Amino acid sequence: MVAFSPSEDQQMIVNMVKQFATDEMRKIYRHCDESGDIPPGVIDKAWGMGFASSAIPEKFGGAGEERSAVTASLLAEELAWGDLSMGMHILSPSLFVVPVLLSGTEEQKAKYLPAFCGQKFHTATAALLEPRFNFDANALVTTAARKNGGYVLNGQKCFVPLAADASQLLVYASESGKTQGFIVDKGAAGMKISEREKNMGIKALATYELTLDNCRVPAENRLGGEKGCDFNLLQNCSRVALAAMSVGVAKAAFEYSRDYAKTRVAFGEPIASRQAIAFMLAEMAMEIDATRLLAWEAAWLLDKKKDVTREAYLLKNYADDMVLMVTDRAVQILGGHGYIREHPVELYLRNGRGFATFDGMAMI
Repeated sequence: MVAFSPSEDQQMIVNMVKQFATDEMRKIYRHCDESGDIPPGVIDKAWGMGFASSAIPEKFGGAGEERSAVTASLLAEELAWGDLSMGMHILSPSLFVVPVLLSGTEEQKAKYLPAFCGQKFHTATAALLEPRFNFDANALVTTAARKNGGYVLNGQKCFVPLAADASQLLVYASESGKTQGFIVDKGAAGMKISEREKNMGIKALATYELTLDNCRVPAENRLGGEKGCDFNLLQNCSRVALAAMSVGVAKAAFEYSRDYAKTRVAFGEPIASRQAIAFMLAEMAMEIDATRLLAWEAAWLLDKKKDVTREAYLLKNYADDMVLMVTDRAVQILGGHGYIREHPVELYLRNGRGFATFDGMAMI
């Protein structure tokens, strides 16, 4: 039987995250966007909810809960509804933890996972995107070559969240034409982190370019050891996460523009009663719900250990178009007010525009 409602436990967790997003994120999102900085206290409160540690086995210090892509997608949506920059910051350790959980060797799990089970936010990240117009995650220009019992990495990465503070970075590189992951510890020789990037959106999230110049990595730091990693699975986990977050951003834009249209009076009536506005809002709501259902389906199939490459790929493309359409229309509905910083829809549009280029920047 198909069900479209979260379980009692899932709803309890969603309500908790929604409350956090309302009480903490929504109150400071504009300040964070303007200043480019997120208060550490907010991140620490989010860390206490166990986003990274809940699925880590008890023997490594985690809660040992069963990992659920459906539950994670619900949480990602609510965090993005609160604020996309803060949501990506909060979930950035998952860029490292999830691949290690899914593909890491027992030695890698024992070495790295306990650090994510402490009381303080442990910064880790992943580097997938490359600064070129024809980027293809399955045909990376960044290379990994076997040499002297280890690996040598060469190439450039961009949009690497929290790279300057990360204790570990999972760098994706092409090894003999196949994408693999390599764990690079902070301060590794041959790895250079450039100045913080200046982005159109997600301005509160610190992202960096990364240069790898003969960066040496021990053989045991190849994700999955000799077996390697299932990059296709990891990419699907990222696509579902990003689609869920796009739903959160779109939902925030829709709700704000809907409420504005109900209270904004022009020519003696609320503009929401105008057919052109009402039809726009109706289509926005339909597209958000459609994308959410596609995300739930893909996440459910992930939990069933199915190959969701087709579903995740179609979902990601659909979600990219949806969030741009919804956030753009939110700006249109507010008219001139939509273009000024007094209202958040311009921020939603700037953030929504980036989803087409956010590959690998979130994971569930």
